[in-house]
Amino acid sequence: MLKRIIVIVALSLGLLFSGIAPAADNPGKGNPQTICPVEGGQINKSIYTDYQGKRIYFCCSGCIDEFKKNPDKYLKQMEEQGVTPENAPGAK
Repeated sequence: MLKRIIVIVALSLGLLFSGIAPAADNPGKGNPQTICPVEGGQINKSIYTDYQGKRIYFCCSGCIDEFKKNPDKYLKQMEEQGVTPENAPGAK
């Protein structure tokens, strides 16, 4: 029993510190974005850019410029982390 508790706590801490939350409320669609793809900090939903129909959030405005230098690199990283950016308003 203690072994199970340790495993559960370890997995929970891993998810907490990775910035990735379980997608229980969004099955099959990946995890919502919670961290900046450039710096890894908490996102600020008032700082974003829309790219190829997706809204990408950042921790600061400087990260937008960095993202725009190589957006596919950051989108690939997000995909590998199981993060699915939300659709930009008006995007299908």
